[in-house]
Amino acid sequence: MSSVEKRFQTRMPYHVHEKLTEAAEILGSTLNQFIIQSALEKANATLEQERILRLTLKDAEVFFEALENPPQPNETLIKAAQEYKKEFGDEV
Repeated sequence: MSSVEKRFQTRMPYHVHEKLTEAAEILGSTLNQFIIQSALEKANATLEQERILRLTLKDAEVFFEALENPPQPNETLIKAAQEYKKEFGDEV
């Protein structure tokens, strides 16, 4: 066995083994290939979900921080506000 490979053994109820074997046969793969591929797909989905959740929480923190402590307007924003007032006045 290559040094980059790891071994994984598990016990499972008979009915689980039968179901996994049947699914593997339908796909034309071995039970080992089917279990590895299924576990890898589930791991990727779990990691992606966690990444999205972490980013969402981080984005929310940044958003609420900006609401609570807004940055000072820069020159471009000030200029845009002045041009808007010239064109539309206090209509809005």
